[in-house]
Amino acid sequence: MASLSARIVIRATNRELEIPTGLFIDNQFVPSVDSASEPIQAVNPSTEEPICSVVAGSAKDIDIAVAAARKAFNTTWGKNVTGFERSKLLNKLADLMERDQDILAEVESLNNGKPVKIARDFDIGDSIQCLRYYAGWADKITGQTIEVDNKTKLAFTKHDPIGVCGQIIPWNYPINMWAWKVGPALACGCTVVMKPSELTPLTALMLSKLIAEAGFPPGVVNTIPSLGSVGGAALSAHMDVDKVAFTGSTVTGRKIMEAAAKSNLKKVSLELGGKSPQIVFESADLDQAANWACLGILYNTGQDCTAGSRLYVQDTIYDKFISLLVSKAKELVIGDGFDEKSGGGPVVSKTQFDKVWRYIESGSTQGAKLALGGQKRPGKGFFVDPTIFTDINANMDIVRDEIFGPVLSVGRFKTEEEAISLANDTSYGLGAGLHSNDANQCMRVSSALEAGTVWVNQYNLLNNNVPFGGKKQSGIGRELGSYALEEYTSVKAVHWNFGEKLDWPL
Repeated sequence: MASLSARIVIRATNRELEIPTGLFIDNQFVPSVDSASEPIQAVNPSTEEPICSVVAGSAKDIDIAVAAARKAFNTTWGKNVTGFERSKLLNKLADLMERDQDILAEVESLNNGKPVKIARDFDIGDSIQCLRYYAGWADKITGQTIEVDNKTKLAFTKHDPIGVCGQIIPWNYPINMWAWKVGPALACGCTVVMKPSELTPLTALMLSKLIAEAGFPPGVVNTIPSLGSVGGAALSAHMDVDKVAFTGSTVTGRKIMEAAAKSNLKKVSLELGGKSPQIVFESADLDQAANWACLGILYNTGQDCTAGSRLYVQDTIYDKFISLLVSKAKELVIGDGFDEKSGGGPVVSKTQFDKVWRYIESGSTQGAKLALGGQKRPGKGFFVDPTIFTDINANMDIVRDEIFGPVLSVGRFKTEEEAISLANDTSYGLGAGLHSNDANQCMRVSSALEAGTVWVNQYNLLNNNVPFGGKKQSGIGRELGSYALEEYTSVKAVHWNFGEKLDWPL
């Protein structure tokens, strides 16, 4: 039998690591039961070199993982364990992540490309906090008692764990998205079959090892690296999965929703794409607005579902703001994730690199003007430098489509009404931002923007205790905050008769 771990050396830090490469089912790493499945190659996007290969799960492996999750739900988890116990285990898991924070950050950078410092301090720091936040909720999930008739009747509600959850996560924030999904699911008493992205499976497997070390019962969390068309499709259509949570593209979200409807009508939550606008009004602090605009499109090299990829600037400050924006965008170093100077890494894969460049080329072809970027780098690595287009119109592909790279389209407006109209002219509704020092305007515009999250005089920053999710074609349901608990519970109403006698026949 092939080995179920790989020894890798991280050259930049001389760290030698043993990484699990099997499927994680019942707290053990196992091979696939399906000999036909080709292994998944994990690649370093900074060098284009392979890191190692991991076992690719098949539909049969998903069946085995779902059965393990169901058994755990019915015996050692679900309603068989107290909120206090779930809280203790989640806190233990957070402690282990904190202990391994540097190692996890290095592997995240190696496989995803993002700077180690960003992975360590932001992604993983936030994920640890997310688990602790939901550990705090585990023993506070309550229902209501409802007065019906004080002399004869009482009703009360219970928020039961929904059951076995299929969780399908993307490659842009592999650890962060894992924590967002696992935290509330485990706090509520659900069990999990996790399908990490085939591009970035390594840290999900490392976190699985921590699940076992923390003391979670076997089967509570299972991890099946797999192609989306195999594992993701199998989870979405599975008759014994009670809920599927997905973060990724709108195209895939539709397929998941369709599969859920055609199978057992499982509950679905979807966090999908975006083409999020930022508006800069003339009263704004322009220096700060330019910083936030850069963060909005360049953080994570633009590979962010809330990326502020459309920017609308008031005509009275347009020229001044563009020169400020371009000079700030030039200051960001896009480079190898292990270089301390890097504020951004490569895009994740050759497929993503080619897609981003197709959009950059189409922007120029369709008549937009390059204010920055547009030159391919020589050499290895999927690096794309900050790219800013001006002279845009609403019909261009770069203005309509989610690019998922460091490519910004900048337009201008005269009035507040025009700004709102331009901002809302999209099929998406995930995020939106506005920059203004007029308090009344901030209130009016934030109310008028059609997005699940609106940032005022900031952008892209989320908090674990504040809900996050989309409107329109950006998805269904909410993650983070207490609202996420609703996605992992079902409400049962109990009607109790203690005094009414029924006369019969009617």
